[in-house]
Amino acid sequence: MNQASYDSSCALIVVDVQNDFARPEGALYVSGGEDIVPVINEEIREALEAGALVVYTQDWHPPETPHFQAQGGLWPAHCVQGTWGSELAPDMHVAGEVVRKGSGAEDGYSGFTVEDRMSGEKRPTKLEGMLRARGIDRVVIVGLATDYCVQETVFDARSLGFETVLRADAVRAVNLEPGDGKRALEAMRAAGARLEDLPSA
Repeated sequence: MNQASYDSSCALIVVDVQNDFARPEGALYVSGGEDIVPVINEEIREALEAGALVVYTQDWHPPETPHFQAQGGLWPAHCVQGTWGSELAPDMHVAGEVVRKGSGAEDGYSGFTVEDRMSGEKRPTKLEGMLRARGIDRVVIVGLATDYCVQETVFDARSLGFETVLRADAVRAVNLEPGDGKRALEAMRAAGARLEDLPSA
């Protein structure tokens, strides 16, 4: 049962539920990514009915970026601007503003900040300003992937002072190393996030 208790002081942040992550044919498919879409749609419905803000983050990379393996980064090319892979999952209900990130030569893991790979400099996205303008003090976070963009968005939300809830049944992990997803959940809990609906196994 969802205990997130949405109201007008709460925002649901849907992290990177895009074709390249959420579809088996995607360039950087997260195993089980498609399975969380119905859960997220129910969260979106409940949030909207309660007058909460719903915001979506979207990886939005140029064709060449230091974020990609071909230019020295960690990842294969994914979520390239204007491609099928960058589109939000078509079976997800989209009813809110989209915050694009990673659109230049930077890593864009968190919905709140991007980081220049060369200098290490961090810059804010528009997400925090949107939340402050609406008087938001609590966020519920869902999406992909647990051990990267979800985790970094949770860390930033906590560091910015937002009460933070993670719906653990509405995230999935990359698990580059076995157990990365579980370790990310524990790290988010240690950062002060409240984890709800943890899987029993």
